[in-house]
Amino acid sequence: MSKTAAWAARIAFFALAVAALSIIIVRSQLLEIVPALATFGAALVLAGIAILFAFGAFVVIWRQGYAGLGRALLALFIGICLLAYPAYLGVRALRLPAISDISTDTSNPPRFDTLARQRPRDRINYPGAATALLQRAGYPDIAPLDLEVPSRIAYDAALALVTKRKWAISDSRAPTLARRDGVIEATARSPIMGFRDDVVIRLTPMGQGTRVDVRSASRVGTHDLGANASRIRSLLEDIDDVVSAAPEPRQLPQVKTPQPAPKKGQRQPDKRQPDKR
Repeated sequence: MSKTAAWAARIAFFALAVAALSIIIVRSQLLEIVPALATFGAALVLAGIAILFAFGAFVVIWRQGYAGLGRALLALFIGICLLAYPAYLGVRALRLPAISDISTDTSNPPRFDTLARQRPRDRINYPGAATALLQRAGYPDIAPLDLEVPSRIAYDAALALVTKRKWAISDSRAPTLARRDGVIEATARSPIMGFRDDVVIRLTPMGQGTRVDVRSASRVGTHDLGANASRIRSLLEDIDDVVSAAPEPRQLPQVKTPQPAPKKGQRQPDKRQPDKR
């Protein structure tokens, strides 16, 4: 048995265990985010070492005919699986702007009210003009959604979609006849690491229609790898589809106005003969 192949498998399994432990720590918030991410980084380093040991085992097995090819292949497979997705995210990070707060309205972004108590103090307000310029350059398609439906219908559609996505809703205020905006505040989580991103949806009545603005902001990190922009884009598309597919309100049947009864002694005009007066 090749000792190099055996060690490659051991290191790969240890890297897998460390990665799983770091994910559990991040999702459960047992420790601060920085030590948890450092643990995940250590798992990636171990995965790279396991890949190097696997290639070394291939050389030893080829030259000396030792056993252990299966362990070397398994170590190579585990190492590639652990490094593939972070490598993909790294490539995306080079092409996308280093921002983590996206809004469809950068001049008057929706505000966090209820969620402000859960966010870091320096991440409650929108970052400012510099972030807006980077957003317009990186995500020029992020813009408000204008709907030709009453604000209450748009609010119900948005609330149903947020519930369907299983985002944790912190606050929801329906629009009123007094022209108050409808607001939905919720928290979404990334699928693997469970990072928390806060979302606020603002529905503004505009005549007979509604303007929908969305702001999605990460709680940690300076680079969201495009997650917030993708979330806003998907949400607005779904709201538009739901509102467009909704049946139009039925027209109320016209009610005939009853004719007053004729007074006593007054002749009722004959409906069969035209009135020649």
